[in-house]
Amino acid sequence: MKARKFDSPHRNRAVTDVVYGGTGTDISQMREARARLEPPPSPYKVFWGELHGHSNLSDGTVDIDSYFRSARDVARLDFCALSDHDHGGVGRPELWDVGKWELIQDRVATYHDPGRFVTLLAYERDSYPWYNNLVLYYREGRGEMVRGVADGEITRDELIALLARDDIISVPHHTTTIDGGSDFSSIPLELMTPLMEVYSKWGTSEYFGNPNPVRCEARGSAWRDALEKGARMGCIAGSDEHGPNPGSFGKTAAPNNLRYPNPGLAAVLATELTREAIYEALQARRCYAASGARIVIDFRINSQPMGSELTLPRDARKDIYTQVTGEGPLETVTVVKNGEDYIVHHVDGAANTFSAQFYDYRTVRPTDYFYLRVTQVDGRQAWTSPIWVTVA
Repeated sequence: MKARKFDSPHRNRAVTDVVYGGTGTDISQMREARARLEPPPSPYKVFWGELHGHSNLSDGTVDIDSYFRSARDVARLDFCALSDHDHGGVGRPELWDVGKWELIQDRVATYHDPGRFVTLLAYERDSYPWYNNLVLYYREGRGEMVRGVADGEITRDELIALLARDDIISVPHHTTTIDGGSDFSSIPLELMTPLMEVYSKWGTSEYFGNPNPVRCEARGSAWRDALEKGARMGCIAGSDEHGPNPGSFGKTAAPNNLRYPNPGLAAVLATELTREAIYEALQARRCYAASGARIVIDFRINSQPMGSELTLPRDARKDIYTQVTGEGPLETVTVVKNGEDYIVHHVDGAANTFSAQFYDYRTVRPTDYFYLRVTQVDGRQAWTSPIWVTVA
């Protein structure tokens, strides 16, 4: 469309004919005409999980059984991963020593209950200098730990081999801190991970200078910096809980860099509550991050869900659909396009539900990316994985 770069689908002949139908039409016909424009219901359910936390097998304060029981019975999560450090805690045996890794795998099997509570095998691997810390998630409930030339570090070739594995998903833990973060300007695209932890109790790493920042943030190390460079990187959240509250509200006393009480929650769009379905959703980037509130989001372009990659003719119409249900009143629902707030819906606390649809007609780059940021009145937020649209 030459006259507009964006538009509402309600400006069409069917709706207009109802509006100009005189006494023979009414408002219900206009609603029906608008409803016919909406995409079919999503085939997926939203499941909630905690994907980053520590027990006393490394530097946490609770035992592994208490960790999983709290996630299941207190936070009432659908899925959970324990991600103890591979170094096992300073001055203590590493995770591969004295049966720690075997115990973790045993408990992952013990608490795994498909349809009720899914457990993922995981651990946090020091991966200097590229990401400093990567959380590794396994497709299966058992697996070998990934070690290289030097523990605590990872070479370029080792990282390439790790990212090529289909049975492990690698996710960097907070990238914006100066001591434990990443410099995306120096990381080539082939070394970019498929997902990033955009929120934890450390703070938010969407972009430099965002609300609820980490204690010391470095420019060029946020999620948006990776996206702007061309990374096809989705997002999740994880609390980095070191205490008794995986997936629950509460500020842990130590370490002191955990600044915020809201848990980091990962949401996945999956067909069923099984390990296979949860892992497949993460692998497909059909997932999103939330800072404490279980905000239900349906975000699609041309009926394709978050995490998708589309190829369309230049300036073809992109049908962007959003449906949001918050845990509390909503403040804004923002569509971000290529790193900039593109469409901002101001709900202003009027409701905890919101839905909208609009058309985007303009191609700006060879590949444009879009994602959704939702903010509640209480400040809690959610971020979807992007959808990438490439020119045919």
